[in-house]
Amino acid sequence: MVDSETFIIILKSFDETLEEPHFEKLSYRVSKKIYATLDLLNNIAVLKLTPAEQAEYCAIDETAIYPVKGGWGKMGYTCFELNRLKKEVVISATTSAYCNTAPKKLSIKYQKNQKEPNQKQ
Repeated sequence: MVDSETFIIILKSFDETLEEPHFEKLSYRVSKKIYATLDLLNNIAVLKLTPAEQAEYCAIDETAIYPVKGGWGKMGYTCFELNRLKKEVVISATTSAYCNTAPKKLSIKYQKNQKEPNQKQ
């Protein structure tokens, strides 16, 4: 189970990540592109995944990991109820989101350490 403080530490561990406000949430960006947002009040993150990655993560626990409603969800944006998920799953998904967004020169060092999202809750 992951609290907001731990999630922020995970996000800030990625090279060149910047935290900025995004409406009523916090956004985490690399190269001016958002790869994650965090709703502090509800401890829910949204991560920028590919549709294939989204399907893999949703299969872990579809009540705690699910597509954002509407068109953003169809593009891979995925909600993660952090307080219901293992830290390893959150780290893996966050790494995917970062690597999907960051320039190759930044993401390459994280890609080789990436694990498959196969951990049932």
